[in-house]
Amino acid sequence: MKKYSLLVMLLSLAGVSLFIGVQSIPVSDVFQLNDNQSLVLWSTRVPRTVSLIIAGATSAVCGLIMQHLTQNKFVSPTTAGTMDSARLGILVAMVFFPNGSTLVRSFVAFIFAFLGTVLFIQLIQRLPQKNQVMVPLVGLMFGNIVGSVVTFFAYQLELIQNMSSWLQGNFSVLSRGGYELIYLTVPLLIVAYFYAYHFTIAGMGKDLATGIGLNYQVIQLFGLGLVALASSLILVTIGGLPFLGVIIPNIVSLYFGDQMKQTIWVTAGAGSCFLIICDIISRLVIAPYEVPVSLTVGVIGSVIFIILLLKGAKK
Repeated sequence: MKKYSLLVMLLSLAGVSLFIGVQSIPVSDVFQLNDNQSLVLWSTRVPRTVSLIIAGATSAVCGLIMQHLTQNKFVSPTTAGTMDSARLGILVAMVFFPNGSTLVRSFVAFIFAFLGTVLFIQLIQRLPQKNQVMVPLVGLMFGNIVGSVVTFFAYQLELIQNMSSWLQGNFSVLSRGGYELIYLTVPLLIVAYFYAYHFTIAGMGKDLATGIGLNYQVIQLFGLGLVALASSLILVTIGGLPFLGVIIPNIVSLYFGDQMKQTIWVTAGAGSCFLIICDIISRLVIAPYEVPVSLTVGVIGSVIFIILLLKGAKK
């Protein structure tokens, strides 16, 4: 697939996303919208589509960075405990800063996500044997332990329903004025692009990276910080998007290789396309109602993830 084909697909899917929903907005009326159609388009459809593009791109690039830093194709914020650690941070913010703004909750979630990711890195460095399957399994178990702790204390504090509804990946509740925090991930994507070469070198191993003069530990911590911050912003604004960060970088690498500088924008575009497709399915499967996009992403992503795991195990 050519890169410009991906751009055309992204623009086409974004256009389709704008005109799908309970409120009918015919394409032929786009230049003569009535007041109700104009309100729906600019207050919900446009914010939703913009959020889909940014969230998909950010989640996919976060997975790409983590896969380079851990030298494992199946590691992402979902399979490394990053998202579960961010959930723990959000629970802490809800308990100790109940009147805190979304920005405060994002900052606390970032601290916990970063610490959780560093702990995961320390865990896998102590594994006696590291292979492509063992590392993500350890990450999933670590994330489940953290998630269980979050669920236990949320249940004890009667916050379980609040946590579940707030962190469920769902774009149907997005509207103008409630999603703009996600824009902060765009500068992070640009920073990731300028450091893509460093992440690629770090992905070749500590010895090689150190041998050519790269400060491996600083780059690793810097990359993990970017991933933790971007993941926290996505989690607070949108909710969880399981497996997106694993499958998209793997699929892109099959066609465009592993040079991150060359694949980062392709990965971002593919992540956006995948998320928009899942969102369209979520809106159509039980229309006029819809299911959370995290459910659709989880079902499709888990099937692809298992296929990738089986292929990795055979190798």
